[in-house]
Amino acid sequence: MKGKFITFEGSEGSGKSTHAKLLKDYLKKKGFSVELIREPGGTRISEKIRNIILDPKNKAMTDICETLLYMAARVQIVKEVIKPALDKGKIVICDRFLDSTIVYQGYGGGIDLDLIKKLGNLATLGIKPDLTFLLDIETKEGLRRAGKIKDRIELKSLNYHKRVRKGYLALAKKEPARIKVVCVENHNKNRNQEIIRKYADRLLCR
Repeated sequence: MKGKFITFEGSEGSGKSTHAKLLKDYLKKKGFSVELIREPGGTRISEKIRNIILDPKNKAMTDICETLLYMAARVQIVKEVIKPALDKGKIVICDRFLDSTIVYQGYGGGIDLDLIKKLGNLATLGIKPDLTFLLDIETKEGLRRAGKIKDRIELKSLNYHKRVRKGYLALAKKEPARIKVVCVENHNKNRNQEIIRKYADRLLCR
């Protein structure tokens, strides 16, 4: 039995990591076998790549280098963790996936979207999320919530992060059946989690 793949996306400070963990705990209590992972990371090699990408000292890193590093990290986690878990019928919850590269390196960094999608299809082995939650937040507020200690991506310009948010909303408009937008600032954390659980329950009760 093939499992289900759920991803969380969003700009900096949107709370996606918190909500991914809350959903994992909720589904485990309901008796599901759940794997929670993050991108980039999740394997020994991918975590090393993550450190290179996010290190603020790597100021000379180009957008294409950044894109390829994200894809390299993704190849490892798909092969080592995601595909085996799905093949076993588990629910996999991933904090970021290919959508992040499309919006951050594509809409944000200007890398050709078709190129990212072609590379992404190779890196993901064609695996696509069954359900994606986009936690949307106003850009300045999100960066404020992200805290004072920022990684290399968070340190990019405000205009860059505005393009990222715009990219996310464009993706959601193209794929409304898969991508569910949760407006973070409209409700408190508990209400947002209720919305997320409602969509997850619909997916898993089909």
